[in-house]
Amino acid sequence: MNAAASALLELQQKVISCDRCPRLRAWCAEIARRKRAAYRDWTYWGKPIPSFGDPEARLLIVGLAPAAHGANRTGRIFTGDRSGDFLYRVLFRTGFASQPDSRSADDGLRLDDAWITAAVRCAPPANKPLPEEFRNCRPYLVRELELLKNLRVIVALGRLAFRACVDAFRERGLPIHPAAFDFAHGREHRLGPDLPLLICSYHPSRQNTQTGRLTEPMLRRVFLRARRHLEDSP
Repeated sequence: MNAAASALLELQQKVISCDRCPRLRAWCAEIARRKRAAYRDWTYWGKPIPSFGDPEARLLIVGLAPAAHGANRTGRIFTGDRSGDFLYRVLFRTGFASQPDSRSADDGLRLDDAWITAAVRCAPPANKPLPEEFRNCRPYLVRELELLKNLRVIVALGRLAFRACVDAFRERGLPIHPAAFDFAHGREHRLGPDLPLLICSYHPSRQNTQTGRLTEPMLRRVFLRARRHLEDSP
């Protein structure tokens, strides 16, 4: 393992021990204590969620935040909830995941050439992080962008994840104005020479998938476009 990959994995240990957002830490602990009846036999993770995937990845997937009874329960991002079921099924069918479902952190799932992270690493009440919670978590995303040395494509799942990506690149010193980067499903933004292609997608939340705003073919097309770009990249 090279130095950047090692540092990337070490960063995840810092994420797990993070206590920058007292509101979120209290909420995650309360959910882990109360549980949902269907998961009463589970020992909930109840801590900030580390990123997951291939440290040598060329594709970065950015979500919003863990689900209270999904990743906050299982300890792995997009694992144990319907959003994750939808996402990993598409990643499997586009060649980025070893299996089409993600039930627990020890189910054998592997990602190939992909790394999944989130704009906020703790489950927020009502799925709505506060502005200061986005800011508190941003340094982790900034650091991941620095350490993913092979990065060529970013898929941002949802408007808030997209904005978190733009803000992270601005914090890295990229001279871009947020107003110049608009969000729409399937829209692509080129951030500059030698920088990753940023692709927008609706988030695979139940609100989007159950209403048909986001269908599996729509999300699959996003990742097939990411795949084609990777194949065309040097």
